[in-house]
Amino acid sequence: MLTLERLNAADEAQFTALLDGVYEHSPWIAARAWQSRPFATLAQLKHALIEAVRGAPGEAKLGLIRAHPELAGKAMVSKSLTAESTNEQNKAGLTDCTPEEFDTIQRLNADYNARFGFPFILAVRGPRGAGLPKREIIATFARRLANQPAFELDEALRNIHRIAEIRLNDKFGHDPVLGNLVWDWAEALAAHSDPGYAERGELCVTYLTDAHCACAAQLARWMREDCGFDEVNIDAVGNVVGVYHGTDRDAKRLLTGSHYDTVRNGGKYDGRLGVLVPMACVRELHRQGRRLPYGIEVVAFAEEEGQRYKAVFLGSGALTGQFNPNWLDQQDADGVAMRAALEKAGLRAEDIAALRRDPARYLGFVEVHIEQGPVLNAADLPLGVVTSINGSVRYFGEIVGTACHAGTTPMTMRRDAAAAAAELVLYVEERGAAVPDLVATVGMLDVPNGSINVVPGRCRFSLDVRATTNEVRDACARDIQERLRAICARRGLDYTLEESMRAAAAPCDQALRARWEHAVGSLGLPVFHMPSGAGHDAMMLHQIMPQAMLFQRGLNAGISHNPLEAVTNDDTELCVLAFQSLLHQLATDPT
Repeated sequence: MLTLERLNAADEAQFTALLDGVYEHSPWIAARAWQSRPFATLAQLKHALIEAVRGAPGEAKLGLIRAHPELAGKAMVSKSLTAESTNEQNKAGLTDCTPEEFDTIQRLNADYNARFGFPFILAVRGPRGAGLPKREIIATFARRLANQPAFELDEALRNIHRIAEIRLNDKFGHDPVLGNLVWDWAEALAAHSDPGYAERGELCVTYLTDAHCACAAQLARWMREDCGFDEVNIDAVGNVVGVYHGTDRDAKRLLTGSHYDTVRNGGKYDGRLGVLVPMACVRELHRQGRRLPYGIEVVAFAEEEGQRYKAVFLGSGALTGQFNPNWLDQQDADGVAMRAALEKAGLRAEDIAALRRDPARYLGFVEVHIEQGPVLNAADLPLGVVTSINGSVRYFGEIVGTACHAGTTPMTMRRDAAAAAAELVLYVEERGAAVPDLVATVGMLDVPNGSINVVPGRCRFSLDVRATTNEVRDACARDIQERLRAICARRGLDYTLEESMRAAAAPCDQALRARWEHAVGSLGLPVFHMPSGAGHDAMMLHQIMPQAMLFQRGLNAGISHNPLEAVTNDDTELCVLAFQSLLHQLATDPT
């Protein structure tokens, strides 16, 4: 087996020879990475190889892609693949295609080459490293044909890096055991899905349904039987709470966790990753017979998404004392009141108020989460340290003009509400891009009773503004409102704009954030800072105790709230190791 010690001691020629086959027919990558040695971790070596490619000219990147064989292509048929490629295509079953599958792949290969000018690259051993099923390979092939050329070139390179990562694991005899554990847990938990979705193979777990209760029971079993938590219970709001005591049972605890409910037809990792990663850490502590000077409390929050009732953060809100008793009378789409749903699940609504945590009993709250965005994916980085959870404000507006005949009304005499809205949308885009870590979005546009031959007399729209600080958010919102006023005044239009939601920004605690930074750096990775544009349970806990978050990269351009949401076992392994580092830091230096 190859070792880092041997690799670090090698001269450039030896180094390149030792890494032969990691990148297909491209020894120049190892030669460039040699200059970055010594490498303290395998993750650092992987990153150096990625950086060697990222810093190369475009022609070299294109040459790297073209050095790869087509899937189930001529090289496979003629048995001229490299040993590494043969192994990978074997694991995915591509050397045993049916005639129909082979014909489909050949057609896709031809269409792909015609569109992009290079072969389709996919890490066919998959996010778990064991091989993708052929139906998934074919579906991915067809889906990526619709990508834009520049994006697809980058996606090909990302898959090449994943291929190289798995090949390096083989060379070093590295098995991401903890990443595999979390990945397998997520797969098993995804077996539970609400009716109407389960039949289609889709994932949907909404608050207090049978599937939701099954997930809670499964998490509780794992905590109790597999992980060795000292106390496990499902509380009055449906949270699954596991406590692993410290050497002093009365010592403060570190609070962590995330939610286990999902959106409709969602992914397997949103929320759940932040439950399963700390569970894996407790499991390792228990197996080693270790106790820390503080306790660890992992909470799988019952609800965060607001899918069944018009209330969100029910789980984490109960811990901060912000569960509104009026919510109990809300009814879902089937007329089932929340109070009745709680009773059916065997929970007591009258006990929810007692769930409020005393912040003096805690060191703080930390949460790991899939990024739910494309930033880490584009940066080729597995982990990112969150600086702040964005504050947001939302509005619903309507512009009112005059509906009139599109053929008989001169352009200079129109009061076109949709044209005014279009002008506003472009300003929102411009203003949102003017300041770092600020985003502004018009996500809904509607012309009521619109017709192809009628000048729009009304246009309804939404507005969403988010930023890392409330001040930046509010300044943007004020500018947009002023521009809306000016547009309507110039065009002779009326308007209304009503605020529908406001959430304060939640800057991550500097001390806890520094621990995440140290954890990521100890893995040999660059520390990458980024804001969270999405809301998380950490926003609620922020109101009563310090909080800090760590993001893990998602595949498929970081897509989330979608069945394509995915992570790799290697990235997840690094996430678990980072969490273990944070636990160790708190144990050795609690200040």
